[in-house]
Amino acid sequence: MTNHPILDELDRYLHRNDYASAEAFLLRKLPEADIPTEVLLRNELMGLYRKLGRREEALDMVAAALALIDRQRLSRNLGAATTFLNAATVYKAFGLAERALPLFERARELYEVNLSPSDSRLGGLYNNMGLALVDLGRFEEAKTLYRKAITIMEPTENGPLEVAITLLNLASAAEAELGLQEAEDAITDYLTRAESLLESHPRKDGYYAFVCEKCASVFGYYGWFVTQRTLTEQAERIYGA
Repeated sequence: MTNHPILDELDRYLHRNDYASAEAFLLRKLPEADIPTEVLLRNELMGLYRKLGRREEALDMVAAALALIDRQRLSRNLGAATTFLNAATVYKAFGLAERALPLFERARELYEVNLSPSDSRLGGLYNNMGLALVDLGRFEEAKTLYRKAITIMEPTENGPLEVAITLLNLASAAEAELGLQEAEDAITDYLTRAESLLESHPRKDGYYAFVCEKCASVFGYYGWFVTQRTLTEQAERIYGA
């Protein structure tokens, strides 16, 4: 659950898939923000631009957020770890895994020292860091992080959804390491397990829609077109409610 009024308001736009209003809301809040709120806003904006594929705006927001952390000497703050993670995820999304990895490492250092080993934020970090490691050909390290993520996320409220995402990441890692033909059996296993978790999840809310939307393209890539269509329709139905 969110615990900041800005995030509560933002969630109302995102639940409707109204990204234009979400962006306008965040930008409107920036000039009046204090330092902690500005960090929050820039984190949300970099994530929004990443999701929308707006590379230059995302990278500009990353630069501004990192400069703010540095200028305010917040780099040892736990909140800075979230900024490092989000910035690294932006770099990864736009094909800059080598720039992403040092930021993932900085986030990991702060998270592992300050968070419980079962904290879901660690699971999210391990998942995203694993993607960068796969891009860099460091497959064993990536798989180790994915397994850690599953262990952490499985018992959480949205655990099945998070595990489904990680299973799809493992499928992609297997293909990258072994090639599509050699990895076929492993990929089928990962996709089957992920599909089952998504189908059986009881809470069909905004986050479920987000995960369905995120996973649908992966199933489509591997030729699971019925599953892709089902997940896409689920997301559209929830967003349109």
